[in-house]
Amino acid sequence: MRAVFMRHGTTSDAAVCRGTTSNKGRLMPIKRHTDSHTPTQVCSNDGWSALLSRSTTMTLAIAWLVSIGVLTVGHDLVAHPPSVAVAVGVFLIVLAAIMVAAFGVVHQAEELAHKLGEPFGTLILTLTVVIIEVVLISSVMLGPSESTTIARDSVFAVMMIIINGVMGVSLLLGGMKHGPQRYNREGASVYVAMIAVLSLCTLVLPNFTVSTSNGSLVPAQAIAVSVLAAALYGFFIYLQTGKSRALFTQPSHAQPLCESVTTSNIPESRSDSRATAVAGVDANANVGAGVGRGELVRRMLLLVGTVLPIVLLSHDLGILVNAGIEATGAPTALGGVIIAIIVFTPEAITAVRASLANETQRTLNLGLGAFVSTVGLTIPTVLIIGLTTGQEVILGESKANMVLIAVTLATSIITYFSPRTTALHGAVHLMLFGMFTVLLFAP
Repeated sequence: MRAVFMRHGTTSDAAVCRGTTSNKGRLMPIKRHTDSHTPTQVCSNDGWSALLSRSTTMTLAIAWLVSIGVLTVGHDLVAHPPSVAVAVGVFLIVLAAIMVAAFGVVHQAEELAHKLGEPFGTLILTLTVVIIEVVLISSVMLGPSESTTIARDSVFAVMMIIINGVMGVSLLLGGMKHGPQRYNREGASVYVAMIAVLSLCTLVLPNFTVSTSNGSLVPAQAIAVSVLAAALYGFFIYLQTGKSRALFTQPSHAQPLCESVTTSNIPESRSDSRATAVAGVDANANVGAGVGRGELVRRMLLLVGTVLPIVLLSHDLGILVNAGIEATGAPTALGGVIIAIIVFTPEAITAVRASLANETQRTLNLGLGAFVSTVGLTIPTVLIIGLTTGQEVILGESKANMVLIAVTLATSIITYFSPRTTALHGAVHLMLFGMFTVLLFAP
């Protein structure tokens, strides 16, 4: 990701457009003023052409071509495939288009986060990912199968895949490459507290209420859970991007392990929350300076244009997933796993790369922050959709899955309250992910 900075009468390479050409077709440098005035840019690439890179254009082309094809000639193939091979082929095409669009959404949100700075960057990135997740969950929940457990299955899958799978791989590979890795224990303890409260109140507590017997919530309970979870997450974001920002930064190597991390002893403060960690934005940089309103509007339109194919294809994906589960006898929870993979694959890749770069705190912000935002925003939104449409939402997990939740929380406490993470911590989390995979197909 590159930003445009104007300083002391010069521009960075990202700000220099193609410029003018000589009679020999060679690029000519842009003339810069050395006085106090703003440098003059002779740029013919301003506007959309400067934003539509080759990768962005390819992403939009693939996502929209598949969307138009499915909505026109491919709808009958989705609803009534002539053969199993055709159904599988259509499913793979739709899944690939949604994955491509999901990567494009994260990229566009990163660009906006870099331009706007905090806390708006964090909110944009978080909201875009949550929108994708809510759309996919709603498409299955309100689809022909009217799945009442898809929200529960998706959130539990996110917990197992992110906290045990992705974080396990990250800690294992990072520990094998760099040895014991440092992170901010105070920030990690906040994540663990948020994860414990939100997961236990949404996935475990509904099984022990007397109002219902199937793990669902009555309207009063659903409204209370939605309001309390969203308020807690909002307060968490407020502190993470404000006064408590230093708790979520990578500690200096010169800082003693026992020293408390505050804004006074962090030489370089980075707001690596779930959103800014993906973008790699330095909170001290004036990233929003000099950004025109026209550019922000165009980037917002690009973001919306990349999200829309996911919205358009989500219903057909839900139909194909339900049909495939019924035809093969696969577990119903597999639909939630597919949604979790679609939504969090971009962040998972970034988290592993951060650990390999010895940026453990950034890995924690991506992984643990991903699950916190899922429970803090997705669950309340799905509950409100259920109340509005009259669709029952079952959140209470099975006994085996509740045990996995409890063991995951206990293991996370041990892992993230240690002075440093090690490869063995990662291996322990990977064992729990392996047990989740086994119980998924052999409950």
